[in-house]
Order: sequence, then C-alpha cells, then structure tokens
Amino acid sequence: MGRSESADVIEGGARLGESGKSNKIQRELDLRYGVNALDGRQLLPAGTRLDGDVMERLACSATTQWQQVSLLEYGTVRADLRHHLTSDGAYRNFFPDTVMSKGVEALMAAVMLPLPVLECLSFFRDNDHYTYRHVLTVFALYSLLAHDMREEMDTSSLDMAAGPLHDIGKICVPLSILRKRTPLQRAERDLVEHHAVAGYVLLTYYLRDSESFAARVARDHHERRDGSGYPLGIRLEDSQVEMVAVCDIYDALINPRPYRKENFDNRTALELITGLAEKGSVGWNSVRRLVAANRRDRPQPDACVVSLEKRGTPPAENSYGIFQEDGSEPPE
Repeated sequence: MGRSESADVIEGGARLGESGKSNKIQRELDLRYGVNALDGRQLLPAGTRLDGDVMERLACSATTQWQQVSLLEYGTVRADLRHHLTSDGAYRNFFPDTVMSKGVEALMAAVMLPLPVLECLSFFRDNDHYTYRHVLTVFALYSLLAHDMREEMDTSSLDMAAGPLHDIGKICVPLSILRKRTPLQRAERDLVEHHAVAGYVLLTYYLRDSESFAARVARDHHERRDGSGYPLGIRLEDSQVEMVAVCDIYDALINPRPYRKENFDNRTALELITGLAEKGSVGWNSVRRLVAANRRDRPQPDACVVSLEKRGTPPAENSYGIFQEDGSEPPE
C-alpha cells in the first residue's frame, strides 16, 4: 500500500479565497467520466471539455419547468436535520439552545430547489446515509456562519443552497465505492474525486447557470488556497466558497465515515483545521469564524484568539488517503 500526502489533512478538502466573488480565471476541465442525471440520462459524455460555450449550452438545454420545493419541507429533511444536530455532541456547541436558533431556520427555510435536485438527496438518504447526513449538517453549519456574517457578506437563500448541494456529484460515484470500508484503489479514488466536476455539471443543468454559487461550490469545495486541491489545483479567491469548504472539512472529521471506525473529537478536528491555516491551505478568517461559533461566549471572529497548541489525538485505523496499488480499472 502507498499513502498520499496526508490522509487526515486532505479529508473534506477545499480551495479557498478572499473576494467573495467568482474566480474569473479561465477554467477548462476535461471530463474523465461521463456525467449522468439520477434517472440515468447522460448530460455530457467522457472527454467533454467544459469550456464556456459547452457550459452555456448545457445550462440552456434544460427546458423542463421543474417544481420548486422548500428544502426543509421536503420529505423528512427537517426532522432528519434536527435529529442529526441534537444527537451529535459537537454540534451542540454550535446550536446550544435549539437546532434552528438565531434566525438560522428562516435562512434555511427560504431555500427552494428544483425537485430533481431534492430527489438526489432522497437517493442519498436511501442508499448512502453517510453522504445524506453530511450534506444536511454542512448545510446547517454553513447557514449558521452565514447568518453571523450577514452584515459583511452578500448572502441569500441561493447561497444557503450550496450547503446541501456541494456533494450532489456523488450520485455519479458507484455506491460500492462510496460505502467502501477498506482502502480505495487509485482508480476508485479518481472516481470519488470526479464528484466535484460532476456536481458542477449537474447543478449547471438543474439551476440553468454555470456561475451560480451552488455550482461553483460543487466544483471548488475541494480546492485549496495554496493550490494543493482538486480538480484544477488553482488558487480560489472566494471567501464564501471557502466557508462551505471549511464546514465540509469539519463535518467530515467529526461525523461517521465508512473508512474510519471512530470520529475525530471536536478539539482534534478544530486543531487539524487550524493546522491547515498554519500551512496556508485555508484562510485564518474562515478558521476564526468556525472556532468563534464553537465557543460558548461566541466572541466576534476578529477578536477570537485561536490556539496553536495541539493536544488532540486523531482516531486510529483511518484508511482515508491510503490506496491499494493494484493498477485495476475503475468499476462500471
């Protein structure tokens, strides 16, 4: 077996920035795998170059007038979200009174999404509960931080939608890989990483806009400030995308994963994210916001002193980032 750079550091990885606006660098991604909708219909075949013209045509190709449904009112989403947040000790630090405290519920309740997108969430609920739980709790955590940032940032219900949609591209990853408990083959890891590009394609189609915040988050939430992420390894300059990415990292650490018997405890997770800021992989502003929201006295982020001391202990037997070197092809 071989090991990639750092198994724990890249877990839930992100690419980040400062401007709060779309990165205008020309991005031309080539699809290594085709992207299919949940019903199996192919949106784009493997080998497609995702240049501006292709993405514009894709956005315009969606002619169906899908029903728009409130995310919190869809199925059991509200009840499931409350259960996850109240049953997890780490999240009680962020939501000490009620799950939807401080006006966060109003932000989340305003999120309206096309029905096919919500059906993707149902797919995860029924087939991959790890991903389902993850997208909901990232949604809640980002909504809380965005609520606290509302006077500084141009947030809207459309911005909130990025939380539950950042991993929508995982409907294109075989369930056998998503639920795998042993080290991935490198070809399987390629398929997992493909979810970022697949999500960008799916949300461009369903939201009819390749520059929507949710589509950009799907594409960029595994990129890094220092250029060490994927799929392009560029330096993202968008502070709101960075906040979703940091929420993604935190939640991936403290919640169950198939490849890890134990979760990271709250302290160890925050220390690992602080370490990412020390290395320049994520920004200090985002880390301070996360840490401030986690503390009982809720200091202002600018006044929040983040300790650099590392006393936490990562869980044992974490197979994330470990690969089997067998040279096999990706499964169908």
